Amino acid sequence: MKAKLILMCTAVSISLCLSACAPTPQQEAVDVSCDDFMKVHFISEEVEVASGESFTVTLCSNPTTGFQWAEAQISDPATIEQIDHQFTPPAYTDGSPPAPGSPGKEVWTFKALKPGDSTVSMEYNQPWEGGMKAAWTFVLTVVVK
Repeated sequence: MKAKLILMCTAVSISLCLSACAPTPQQEAVDVSCDDFMKVHFISEEVEVASGESFTVTLCSNPTTGFQWAEAQISDPATIEQIDHQFTPPAYTDGSPPAPGSPGKEVWTFKALKPGDSTVSMEYNQPWEGGMKAAWTFVLTVVVK
């Protein structure tokens, strides 16, 4: 009886250790740098996510230039929804502040609601009348499984 209890406790311990070591599902992420946009002003990506999962889109952004990303346009809001949007300023490097005019990043988080396809479109604009429109364009095709 004692040996059976020890064997059962050992099996449970091993099982718990293995499940704790299992890789956690990685959140899908799309990251586009300023250098990427400087090469081509229109970038199109595709991502596949499971229903119920979230994913992020990170795009270069430099509000000191007067440009900003317009609100994300979602072709099928029943398939995906935007759940967050934040600006991340440029980071300090080796304890030194970023150079004036350094770009930061805008990060959007979306959630896949149900299987289907949807498109997220964004334009980088100077939002005032007469300002430059669609200096950069980003389009993401989302396939929800």
